[in-house]
Amino acid sequence: MKITGFLNPACIRVPLHATTKVAAITELVDLLNANGRLTDRDVVLQAVLQREATRSTGIGQGLAVPHGKCAGCAALTMAVGKPPRPLDFGSSDGRPCELVVLLVSPVDEMGPHIQALARVSRLWLTESFRNEVADAWTAEALYEVFERHEE
Repeated sequence: MKITGFLNPACIRVPLHATTKVAAITELVDLLNANGRLTDRDVVLQAVLQREATRSTGIGQGLAVPHGKCAGCAALTMAVGKPPRPLDFGSSDGRPCELVVLLVSPVDEMGPHIQALARVSRLWLTESFRNEVADAWTAEALYEVFERHEE
């Protein structure tokens, strides 16, 4: 599975304007909606915030992957945001998030949803990927980082 297969460059925000976890999730949902990737923005936002309320999606090492499955989208899609300053996502390691990757998918796409979560997590484990993300200060540059690491 290639992330660039379902990540549209227009759905990357650098810098992310939000300064809180909820605002970051809302901003990324709105970015997906503005780019025609959602069928119901409010359903998606509710699903992602509901999932976040059960357990933080700040997975550690500076990465947060808020996600949800719902009827508000027709296919697996992703938005990425890089805040100018790390955001507190309540990560288990206590480290604030330097990259926020929002994943949403229809309820019946469990396999692709889990594969996408795993793929993002594996990429983040790669030190060179994290370093290149840190150096990417435009949406285009960040998209190119994903492209390079999927070759």
